[in-house]
Amino acid sequence: MKTDIILCGVGGQGILSIATIIGEAAMKENLFIKQAEVHGMSQRGGDVQSNLRISSNPIQSDLIPKGGADVIISMEPMEALRYLPFLSKNGWIITSCTPFVNIPNYPDMEVVKNDLQKLPNVIMLDIEQKAKDAGVPRSANVILLGAAQKALGIEYEKLEDAIRRVFGRKGDAIVEANIKALSIGREAQK
Repeated sequence: MKTDIILCGVGGQGILSIATIIGEAAMKENLFIKQAEVHGMSQRGGDVQSNLRISSNPIQSDLIPKGGADVIISMEPMEALRYLPFLSKNGWIITSCTPFVNIPNYPDMEVVKNDLQKLPNVIMLDIEQKAKDAGVPRSANVILLGAAQKALGIEYEKLEDAIRRVFGRKGDAIVEANIKALSIGREAQK
């Protein structure tokens, strides 16, 4: 088993929380894991990106080479396009369809969506609206994780268990909100 994942978005969107959940699930399976993060400007709405490599064999590098990512999980559609050179030929993009416009020259959303829809394996969801509709507005990132579950090759129950461990100290309400969000994402991918 080997899965190379790029998680990307804008500071404050929960990218590093997704990475923590995936990492926790992988470690419980006794898989090898390496992670590299870039989040220097996250407090100001800057780019946040994490390389997450999971394997049943030892991993030499924490960085994913161009053309090597099996999955790109993006909280923001333009960020998915930014990391497109890293996606493998048969890789998956799971992304929010809602832009986070934080630059004056943000591209036209129709162009961004059309570029993404040209790719063979793309799931685009309005995770923000799904989260609001379900009463879990702070768990949109975990909806995206639920939608990515099959592409990640991690059993759904393992992700649920990881959510319990990662968010357990925050209380039952936070745990249940995130498990609900994971379920919403899984249903949306069908």
